[in-house]
Amino acid sequence: MAKANKPVNNSKPGRRVSFVGVLMILLGADLILLLAPDVGILNSGFYIPDIYTWPALIAGIALLVFGFRSLYRKP
Repeated sequence: MAKANKPVNNSKPGRRVSFVGVLMILLGADLILLLAPDVGILNSGFYIPDIYTWPALIAGIALLVFGFRSLYRKP
């Protein structure tokens, strides 16, 4: 009796998640949630001047963009 051929595995290999990418996403989201002008969590309790909130918002968005770009790596 002949042996049966093994089934061919055509699935793509999984991707690995970058730890630094996840940390950049979390830091960017925290900056946006805490220091967003007029709606941030810290702005609801304290007065924080716009000279600090707008750069923090821009830095948070930049961290989110770079974090999502470097999130997945090939194994």
